[in-house]
Amino acid sequence: MSDAANILPGMTEDPANAGLPYKIACLCDLRDKDGRILLLHRIKSPNKGLCSPIGGKLEMHIGESPAQCAQREIKEEAGIDVELGDLHFGGLIAETAFENQTHWLMFYYRVMVPVEVIDGHMDEGELRWHHPDEIDGLPQPETDRKIIWPMINKHAASGPNGTPGFFSIHIDCRGDEITWTVDQETPTD
Repeated sequence: MSDAANILPGMTEDPANAGLPYKIACLCDLRDKDGRILLLHRIKSPNKGLCSPIGGKLEMHIGESPAQCAQREIKEEAGIDVELGDLHFGGLIAETAFENQTHWLMFYYRVMVPVEVIDGHMDEGELRWHHPDEIDGLPQPETDRKIIWPMINKHAASGPNGTPGFFSIHIDCRGDEITWTVDQETPTD
């Protein structure tokens, strides 16, 4: 069977992106007692000059799980300890050819208890708290603004007992227009 026959429906083979590395990471949604969201105003790539949730790449060489990655990244970037039981897995985000440099698989986790983190500078940039209605006005990656934050907001309290629901999306960054599909969401509209 040829490689072209192994391409999933909806995907097309693109030789220009075939050699891109595939990275696995987590995104961490931390909120305080007032419902503000902690964002990193980045000074390093990727997303230099933009705002994004804290997070980072899995330590695959040690067999780190996505939840352990989220826990570690929260400690490293926000300086706080979060119990694994306080992390809610709310989304799976696959990005094809982000910035034509990398394919990403990201696990989105929401910390289900309010946290206290002091605004301030860290190695990757500046940590700042923002009210949810401020998010759209911040500089952020196009994928975050158009797709990821709307999905997070849509599923914010749609699960059992007011917990966040779940979504799995695929974002295709190839070409002039970003396209995306919802692979799964619970609950659905």
